[in-house]
Amino acid sequence: MQSRSYHSSRTQSNRSSFQEQGRPTVVSFNPIPGGARSRSQSTGGSGKGVHPFPQDMLKRSETYKSNMTRSTTRSGRPTLYPSESSSTLVGSALERKMRDEDAAPVRQDTASRLEALRDHMRQHELAYYVIPSEDSHGSEYIAPSDKRREWISGFTGSAGQAVVSANAAYLITDSRYWTQAHKELDPNWIVVPAGSVNGPKDWTEWLVDRAENCKIGIDARLISYAKATALNNALKPKNAKLYYPPQNLVDLIWRDKPQRSREHIYVQPPEFTGLGAGEKLGKLREWIRRQRPAVPSYSKSEPKPSQIQTATLLSNLSCIAWLLNLRGDDIPFNPVFHSYLFVGLESATLFIEPAKITPEVQAYLETINVVIRDYNDIWTFLRRKEWGEGNVIISPETSYAICLMLTSFRYTVLPNYVEELKAVKNETEIRGLRNAYLRDGAAYVRWLAWLDEKMQQGYDITEYEAAWRLTEYRRKNKYYMGLAYENISASGENAALPHYTPHKETAKMIDRLTPYLNDSGGQYRDGTCDTTRTVHFGRPTSEQCEAFTRVLQGHIAIDTAIFPEGTTGAKLDVLARKALWQDGLNYMHGTGHGVGSFLNVHEGPQSFSSEVPLVPGHVLTNEPGFYNDGKWGMRIESALVVRRVQTKGGFNGDVWLGFERLTCVPIQTKMVKDVMLSKEERQWLKDHNRRCLELLEPLIHNDKRAMRYLRREAERGIGIAGAVPGGITIDWD
Repeated sequence: MQSRSYHSSRTQSNRSSFQEQGRPTVVSFNPIPGGARSRSQSTGGSGKGVHPFPQDMLKRSETYKSNMTRSTTRSGRPTLYPSESSSTLVGSALERKMRDEDAAPVRQDTASRLEALRDHMRQHELAYYVIPSEDSHGSEYIAPSDKRREWISGFTGSAGQAVVSANAAYLITDSRYWTQAHKELDPNWIVVPAGSVNGPKDWTEWLVDRAENCKIGIDARLISYAKATALNNALKPKNAKLYYPPQNLVDLIWRDKPQRSREHIYVQPPEFTGLGAGEKLGKLREWIRRQRPAVPSYSKSEPKPSQIQTATLLSNLSCIAWLLNLRGDDIPFNPVFHSYLFVGLESATLFIEPAKITPEVQAYLETINVVIRDYNDIWTFLRRKEWGEGNVIISPETSYAICLMLTSFRYTVLPNYVEELKAVKNETEIRGLRNAYLRDGAAYVRWLAWLDEKMQQGYDITEYEAAWRLTEYRRKNKYYMGLAYENISASGENAALPHYTPHKETAKMIDRLTPYLNDSGGQYRDGTCDTTRTVHFGRPTSEQCEAFTRVLQGHIAIDTAIFPEGTTGAKLDVLARKALWQDGLNYMHGTGHGVGSFLNVHEGPQSFSSEVPLVPGHVLTNEPGFYNDGKWGMRIESALVVRRVQTKGGFNGDVWLGFERLTCVPIQTKMVKDVMLSKEERQWLKDHNRRCLELLEPLIHNDKRAMRYLRREAERGIGIAGAVPGGITIDWD
């Protein structure tokens, strides 16, 4: 998420070399070169070393590279000696590793920053000032220039709100980040655990409980219409209200704030989108025309021209990128660009930094009748009502600053129609996702085979190094554009943190006593991938096996679910938890989220927490888990696409839906307790691993190590052999 350098890579074949002649045996190896956790670009793995897209489009940030791998001597294993892996790396891979900079977050002393902020709060007579984690577009993941909450607090998690009062500072965040917040915040801050027993539901509830006879400051650009309206209504009985200073108070004191990105945007061609931008704009305009005028329900008179719905304003970055078939590089891991899009019935206006527009993109936008204006012109455009007469449709997630500029007489709030269209993938997008998950799965298996071999040989490998190596395998894939999110690579107690991110200087060695969890995925021109597998490199305990089996049963229950039209994801969520609940276990995060098509890895409105009915074409992740706090954690995640299915009874006709699994990575059977599985669950596991062998073999048949690993996982039994008399254990691997 930091720098923006780019290199392409080729690799030598993996080898183990042995030197004898009276010297101790030294094992060295040449794993795939390069780095992980990046938005970096490569030759794309096309087989010819030539990337199929223009070179000026290939800049991506290098945000995650490598830590060293060392070896240790263990009883019963050959003597191994330290092997700095960069010694066998060549070319751009070696250069990436030598330039590796990934400093772990350092706890900041925020006292001076808070005092400077409070000086401005006193000028505006504010009792509280709220610093949200989002940007002006409501983005979950944001650019470095928008990380105001991180700068003022030192907390690096992707979710959490900072609230500063005259004599205290609070960070309100959910269970995914409680431990991280305590580690990163200095003594000036108090962690408020949202969602805890007897705790507040979120930051708004916490604030309403405390605010009385006061003003609460917030940047109107950083709070949505829906949230601002609800919060103002809740504050009104307490004689409190939101106040919107003309400038962001954090910006006034953030002297070295990063500049906004000016990276070029580029066209996402029809071979990946399946639908032209002109057709998408046409669907949106038809929807605008269908909306009823903004007249009171009791009115019987003809609507005035000013009450007719004539346009919609989009501020959601992924919706704009999808609608126009454009992609950008303004936010790490997310191929989007800062902009606003005003769509009228005849033309559209894209508000964006002109420096991001190449002549090719300019010509493309002219073909779909889209005019370009400067990013900041949106405020002048809205203030002057330059579109003429008529109402503008906005979504509830639109920033409240836009609503204030439009005034309530000129806008109508409706659900985001573009988000609904984007969520339902067409057959071209589904085919692209299917292919992307195959290539990503092949890279994952190559990496698992490498990691498993090195661990069995006695090497100690850090969480950071493991993640770094995985991205180098992905980097070689066709259409690879970077990572979809920061790698989660976790062993031991770190795996009990659902969103743990390893850093070069602080990453721990992957141990052989607890499960190792890797949650990662690549961004490809034809799809966004998100996969989690948990493996064990030693002999798992009975407790670990029982928990993993329960997680697997929940995973299978979602994967095999059949349900009628109208069923929401929230109604299926219990299937993932039922097996865990039987043992009094649970997890505090959602069971799964929507996934974009070379867009954001988190996409709505569908999820297993949402009340939006699932429909064919929705793509979701299936990721139950369990986290033994302070000890170990586990999660299994695969991507699914909703499809129509034929049932035996066919009650009410062709209304039955199920899932097609996109992810193609085997699930390790070592931690599975065979006796806990039903006959159907046992068969599902065997079928899944055999399917992975069948589908991935054409992609990795030249990699002997990966093929050995894949065949072993597809053919081995479930569980591990018990101890024989005398306490001796045998591993059949």
